[in-house]
Amino acid sequence: MKTKSLVVRIAIVSLAVVLAVVIGYFLVRWTVAIESKQRQAQLRDALQDVIDASGERGLLEMAGVPVNNIFYGDTGVTLFQGDEASWNYSAAELQNMSIFQKCNQAVVHIETKVSNDSSYFDAVPTGDTGSGFLVSADGLIVTNEHVITDASVITVSLYDGSVYEAGLVGIDSENDIAVIRINVDEGTQLSYLEFGDSSTLSVGQKVLAIGNPFGYDRTMVTGIISGLSRPIRDEDGKVLLGMIQTDAPINPGNSGGPLLNTKGQVIGINTAIYSTSGTSQGMNFAVASNTAKASVNDLVKYGKVSRGWLDIVPVQLSQSIVDYAGLKVSKGLLVSQVVPGGKADSAGLKGGTSQVLYGSSVIYLGGDVITQVNDVDIEEYNDLFTALSNTRPGDKVSVVVNRNGSSVKLSIELVERNDENLGWITQ
Repeated sequence: MKTKSLVVRIAIVSLAVVLAVVIGYFLVRWTVAIESKQRQAQLRDALQDVIDASGERGLLEMAGVPVNNIFYGDTGVTLFQGDEASWNYSAAELQNMSIFQKCNQAVVHIETKVSNDSSYFDAVPTGDTGSGFLVSADGLIVTNEHVITDASVITVSLYDGSVYEAGLVGIDSENDIAVIRINVDEGTQLSYLEFGDSSTLSVGQKVLAIGNPFGYDRTMVTGIISGLSRPIRDEDGKVLLGMIQTDAPINPGNSGGPLLNTKGQVIGINTAIYSTSGTSQGMNFAVASNTAKASVNDLVKYGKVSRGWLDIVPVQLSQSIVDYAGLKVSKGLLVSQVVPGGKADSAGLKGGTSQVLYGSSVIYLGGDVITQVNDVDIEEYNDLFTALSNTRPGDKVSVVVNRNGSSVKLSIELVERNDENLGWITQ
């Protein structure tokens, strides 16, 4: 019995010792792991301090890694190390080459036989040549309206030299956009481009343009976005809103071609240059892709773009009008007249009653002053175009007016925007 009891005690003690050793081992491991995590956290903080102070290049060079260039892309970071003589291409060059290879076959050269020559903001040299790009596999092409204006024949040349006669699908003169179509043989594979989101653009962002300047097919140039939401006025007085300004060299023949981001998406349609010489001087403009996409969808579906508008005669306030009329608001659109029995009239919008001569125009004072439409502050004509840009006839909009010093909110049904009611705008 004593021997058996002794064996049991020895076994218990041995088990306790083993258990203690195991627990001690895991305690040590746990402690080491905690200390390691603390050291890693401290190291991360220290490295982050270096990055904040000197950037990634400073961190790598501190570690003894010589870095000549860093490219930040959607798939990660590319480092160019060592002697530049050993490089084949820089990150920027590789990116440019990749975008060209991906996109150039979708860019087309457009030539027209024009029955009535016209120029557009110094953007078209002869009125009979320009660029465009395919947006579908079945031959839909987007270009500028002014590229094909008054054309009796539209000829499209593809990257492989094949030539097609194109038919007109529709035009959006307000945004200088046209959609044409070519019919290709069954089995013909067409490359096409996709629209990107122009609302995400930033000044300083890299852009690329592919077009046919002076007839040189599929020429690529690069630049940056120099400005956003620019209004520009053409020689006929028409205002193009929300334009992208870029310093990418756009020359005659580039009109209608794509402005691309570094993903190869279309973020604009190259439209106009501001120049004293007729060639690029760093002031170039493109229709934003979100505007273009909405227009193209309507043109393909309906053959036209239908937008909402207020059936009124608006006058942009000037200080002379404010002082003369004794208005209690200094910015907004004066409602000079409303269409009798129209939508705005029925909704309670008040026009003026006192006729005066303003420049070469007759306007009426005493009416409401529009200060807000659909939560967009209205200070000038461009604001009204912006507020109604995504509306359609029949939509109802919230309109805030200043009426004799008091704020009044109305709900007004829109009519269709057309040349007639746009002609009511008093400059």
